[in-house]
Amino acid sequence: MENSELITRARAAALEALKDQTRYDGTPFIGHPDAVARIVADEIGLPEDCIAAIYLHEASRMAAYEVKEAEWGSAVCTLVDGLNKISTIKPKDTRLEAENYKKLIIQYSTDPRVTVLKLADRLEVMRSLKMFPKGSRDQKILETLMLYIPLAHQLGLYNMKREMEDIYLGYAQPEEYRLITNKLKAGERDREKLMAEFIEPLKSKLDAQGIRYKLKMRTKAAYSIWQKMVKQKVPFEGVYDVFAIRFIIDCDPEDHKLEKDLCWQVYSFVTEEYEADTNRLRDWVSSPKPNGYESLHITVKNRDGAYVEVQIRTKRMDDVAENGFASHWSYKGIKREETLDTWLKSVRYALEHPGSDNPEDLPQPPSKEIFVFTPTGELRILSAGATVLDFAFGIHTNIGAHCVGGKVNGKAVSIREKLSTGDVVEILTSKNQHPTQDWINWVVTSKARSKVKQALQLQEQSRAVDGKELLERRLKNWKLEFPDDMCSEFRKKYNYPSLTGFYAAIGSGTLDVNVVKDFILGEAARHAASVEAAEAVQAQAKAARHYEGKDDILVLNAKNVKGLDYKMSKCCNPVFGDDVFGFVTRTDGIKIHRITCPNAARLLEMYPYRIQKVKWADSPSTSSFQVAIKVLADEESASGRILEVIGQFKASIRSFTVNEDRRSGTWEMLMKLSVPSNLELDKVLSQLRVLKHVVKVVRQ
Repeated sequence: MENSELITRARAAALEALKDQTRYDGTPFIGHPDAVARIVADEIGLPEDCIAAIYLHEASRMAAYEVKEAEWGSAVCTLVDGLNKISTIKPKDTRLEAENYKKLIIQYSTDPRVTVLKLADRLEVMRSLKMFPKGSRDQKILETLMLYIPLAHQLGLYNMKREMEDIYLGYAQPEEYRLITNKLKAGERDREKLMAEFIEPLKSKLDAQGIRYKLKMRTKAAYSIWQKMVKQKVPFEGVYDVFAIRFIIDCDPEDHKLEKDLCWQVYSFVTEEYEADTNRLRDWVSSPKPNGYESLHITVKNRDGAYVEVQIRTKRMDDVAENGFASHWSYKGIKREETLDTWLKSVRYALEHPGSDNPEDLPQPPSKEIFVFTPTGELRILSAGATVLDFAFGIHTNIGAHCVGGKVNGKAVSIREKLSTGDVVEILTSKNQHPTQDWINWVVTSKARSKVKQALQLQEQSRAVDGKELLERRLKNWKLEFPDDMCSEFRKKYNYPSLTGFYAAIGSGTLDVNVVKDFILGEAARHAASVEAAEAVQAQAKAARHYEGKDDILVLNAKNVKGLDYKMSKCCNPVFGDDVFGFVTRTDGIKIHRITCPNAARLLEMYPYRIQKVKWADSPSTSSFQVAIKVLADEESASGRILEVIGQFKASIRSFTVNEDRRSGTWEMLMKLSVPSNLELDKVLSQLRVLKHVVKVVRQ
């Protein structure tokens, strides 16, 4: 590691700040940032601002050294700030919330290189693990397994990942670690000999075809071997891919057809020479993985019965697999979010362009979430823009409903205060506090919004009960009636869509019950006027009434009747021959209803003075009447037979619609018919009711 002027100044500042600090083994604490700096510079290859940040981070964390932007620059300060924030993370139970803590580490990494620096720091800690007391050591190896090894895997820092895994195994499972490493050492010469013997019979064939290649031997890490032993429940000898030989073919990277042909040609040479286990063939050359990984994998058995995994790929394919977006962590199937994937690519860019001085140009980490803590250190994840009120509902519904404010990092704030990652939030409540409609606009999380709406609905229902009781009591005192149809007219006039909302308005006092009283009295006055109008219409119609000497019967379609105004009601569509009655309206003359009309009972009971007895003439003056019927069937195919039946009678179809009810598995068929009389309609209905698959027939 070459020390630039920036690194020299940073180390000097750290040395001064940490001069009284020592590690667990009694050595000066400066040894830790020195070792981390060497990893960052020599093993990863990051630039001087990253190395300087390592020293300044430890100085500011351990000795409260102030890192000023004017002295160190914005890039270094950003790195130091991110590292300092990550160092404050104290997982309560890493195993339970590992994914959330990994996201938090990334969230703190405004410059994507921060996470890489933290990984280097953790690697040095793992290398020095022996000096830590047992309690601290156990916590660190657990954190490393759950947090830092997966991050190293995701970032493609494979050597770092493998080393941390093996250190973990050495402390967590020391006997298994010694067994595996001893077996690997014992078999090292055998593997080298095996590789030499393996390639020997293939050389002449490869050379004859002019295939240029490089051979790599890969030995699986002890931790990976142990994982397979545990997962597959096999001994060390049962793990087939402990040893793998990789053919890397050198050819034109632009000629993809040639690449594939050469891979398959090498494959054919290998399988001609050695017995192949075709069940373990993996062809990602013909059909690359969605992430772009291309390679041929096959397991073969040599003449001594030893199994060897063979990987065949071109140089381009190998570069993509090792360094590109389809690197090892990707094709091994590590779960990740799309936004996290974008950020990881920015880390790769930073690693591949160590001279970049402008990390602001790089894609930034995901910002759709924030990470905040309870006073006891419990981690909570909320949507970006979340407020104290969101946090309160995230803790518990009752706490949210009674929240009056909070303390963020010890400072008192309102319930509308927006939170940021890293905030420590304490909620303040009052039993007199209750949600209001404004709260809907103050929360951003779906949980909080849902709970606020539920609370408001419960409040409205409670007020509605009080309002209904109040109105009924006042109506009784006033000796007034407020029927349903009048209530509907009132709600429509005053814009109360629901009955609950209407009663709740009375219960809360926003609607004065005297307004209801005035409306009822006004309706009574209008009703009296309508009675006079009805009597006038009846007087007009009396001259036209005629039937068997009685003058109180209106004969429909009678001859020699002029000036009589009547219409067939659309709510029941009377047909010639139906039992009907007339209802004198205010403006439309007489409306003719069937006795079985849904509105008949209400009209006959409430307005007996406006009822007109009617009777059909001997024959209708019109040739057809409109009628609506509904048919319920358990098969859609019944519609064809229904149409055939209707066509057999003096009925014509004006409209026909079919609606499927998937819950009940039935089809509802609504149709409008034109018929000459109710006798013809009865024929149609009786024939439809006996059809197969017809469940019910109803006249509308």
